[in-house]
Amino acid sequence: METIKWGMIGVGEVTEMKSGPAFYKTPHSCLLAVTSRTKEKAEDYALRHGVPKVYEGVPALLADPDIDIVYIATPPSTHKEYALQAIQAGKPVYVEKPMAMSLAEAREMHDAAKQKGVSLFVAFYRRALPYFSQVKQWIDEGKIGKILTVSVRLVRAPSLSDLNTDMHTWRIKKEIGGEGYFVDMAPHTLDIVDYMISPIADVNGYAINLAKNYEVPDSVCASWQHDNGVLGTGIWTFSGIQETAEDQIIITGTTGEIRFSTFDFSPITWITPSGTQFFDFEKPAHIQQALIESIVKELRGEGHCLSTGESALRTTAVIEKILSTI
Repeated sequence: METIKWGMIGVGEVTEMKSGPAFYKTPHSCLLAVTSRTKEKAEDYALRHGVPKVYEGVPALLADPDIDIVYIATPPSTHKEYALQAIQAGKPVYVEKPMAMSLAEAREMHDAAKQKGVSLFVAFYRRALPYFSQVKQWIDEGKIGKILTVSVRLVRAPSLSDLNTDMHTWRIKKEIGGEGYFVDMAPHTLDIVDYMISPIADVNGYAINLAKNYEVPDSVCASWQHDNGVLGTGIWTFSGIQETAEDQIIITGTTGEIRFSTFDFSPITWITPSGTQFFDFEKPAHIQQALIESIVKELRGEGHCLSTGESALRTTAVIEKILSTI
C-alpha cells in the first residue's frame, strides 16, 4: 500500500489532538473518512480536519473499499461491536483502550481477527514513545542491575463533573465505560510495565468506592509478580485532593533505581551510587502519533507495531483479576 487510508468511528475528545491529526500528519497515511452517532458532529470534525468523506453510520463506512484500516474511538461499551464488524469486513482495526468491557469480549475480538487474518492493534501508545523507550533501554542494558520491584502510585482529585451527578461523564458510567477511571487510566501503567519488565504472571487486588461520588470504584490496590520474578505493587485513587496529586512508577534494581510517570511526563530520575541524574522529554503534541506511525509501517511491510490484540489481552486479564473482588 502506498498510502494507508484510515476510517474513523467516533469524533470525541481523544481524536482532537491525541490521535486524529496523527493520521494525516504521518507519512504515507491519510484520514479518509469519519462517522459519528450524529452526522453533524462528524461533518464538523471533517471540516476542521480536512477529512474528505463523512458517513452517516458504521456500516456505510465499513463498506468503503478505499478504507484500509478502521480506528475505533468510541467509549468501551461499543469496542467489541464495532471491532467485530470491521474485522468481518476484512479490515484491520486500531481500537482505543481499554480494549473491551471484559476479558471475554477482548478474547472474542482477538480470536476473530486471528481467524479472519487481519491485524488488531490497541492504543497502548506509550510503548512507542521515547520517554518510555529510554527507561526500557536502561533496564535491558542493566543500568540498575537486576530488577527487584516495581511500585506504582497514582493519586488524582475528583473533577467538578465527578461531584455532580447530573454532570457525570461516560468514564464513570458503568454501562458505558466499565469500572471507571481505573480501567481508563491504570491499563496504560500495567501495559507499560508488562513491556518494560515482562508479562505479569499473577496478580491480586482490591477495588472499592469509598468517597461515594459515583457508582464505580475510586480506590484500587494491587500486588503482582512478573513472569521473571519481579514483584509489583500499585495504588490508584481518584478521590484525593489536588495538593497531593501524584503520578509515579519506581523500578528498583540491585544497583540503582529509575523513577518516572505514566501521564505527567515528569523528568526521568536515574539514581545510582554515583549520584542522581534527571532526563527531560517533551510530551508529544499528538501523543498517539509514534504508535500510529508504527502501524502504518507494519501495514506497508516496513516495520512492526508493539501494541497488539495479543499484548492488550494480557493487560485486560490483569485488570479483570484486580477487579474481581468488587
